Amino acid sequence: MLIKNFSPFSGQHCETTATGSLLKSLGIEMSEAMLFGIGEGLGYIYWDMKNMDFPFLGGRVKPDLLTQRIVNNLNLQMDVKETSSPKKAWEYVKQNIDTGIIVGLKLDSYYLDYFTNKVHFAGHYVAMYGYDNRFAYLVDTKQQGGLVKTSLENLALARNEKGPMSSKNLAYTIKKKEILPNLKDVITKAIKNNAIAYINPPIKNLGYKGIKKTSVEINKWFERSKNIENDLVLTATLMERGGTGGSLFRNIYRDFLEECLSILDNALLQNAYKLFTEIAPMWEETSNLIKKAGETHEILYLNQASDLLLELSNKEYDAMKQLSRIS
Repeated sequence: MLIKNFSPFSGQHCETTATGSLLKSLGIEMSEAMLFGIGEGLGYIYWDMKNMDFPFLGGRVKPDLLTQRIVNNLNLQMDVKETSSPKKAWEYVKQNIDTGIIVGLKLDSYYLDYFTNKVHFAGHYVAMYGYDNRFAYLVDTKQQGGLVKTSLENLALARNEKGPMSSKNLAYTIKKKEILPNLKDVITKAIKNNAIAYINPPIKNLGYKGIKKTSVEINKWFERSKNIENDLVLTATLMERGGTGGSLFRNIYRDFLEECLSILDNALLQNAYKLFTEIAPMWEETSNLIKKAGETHEILYLNQASDLLLELSNKEYDAMKQLSRIS
């Protein structure tokens, strides 16, 4: 069963790609940057727990929140299904697809047939638009191939995986309730909410404080790591190609602000946009330095990354502080 006349959303980030595909099926077409911005998606987390092999750097709000905020800000209706039963989880997906409704799935990318970099990451999103006796037909990011497929057995494993950022076979659908709200009002509200949350983190490993914490902790990574090359190169790869904490989200948010400038004539918005044009390439440089440190085992590169992160913390605070004052 394949949903007819399905047109996938093409994106760089998994959750905006999945949710964008669901929205596109409803006739709601926006750029990935606009979806990310409306979803109040920009954030940061330095995540390190005793049961983790190595710290995780995240450059966006936590999984699930982005789609919830997109739906709320656009006055849409979302149905979310979680269950510990793989059988019930499959029935929910099957019933929706059989009636022509695209389904968003959250899962562990490790099990997906088309993923070549086999790392457990249970905060990955895809949209599902069909199935047959052997395969599930999915929409993933451009980097992963766009329209892809994986075996039904591996899809079930991916959905049911436990661990950090996982959910119980989470699936969701989206419906229209009424006419969409005025876009100018939506983006003004989303920008302000995102900025206020970012500059007022409840704990020190979030937002600009989290970046500052990373600038300190990164200098300890050689002592922390059991496999320096593997841990640091993987962290850098996830930051840039996986989009966890590198320049991807800053590039997307910069593009969002630029798009907003065609709708809102605002000096604070213009200033923040200019700052993000400087911020995004600095993140790419940071991840490159982390990668070099792993490849060469030279701590000098981590020290340089530390300095950049401290500067990034200050720049992002300045940019988001200005955005918090938009009215």
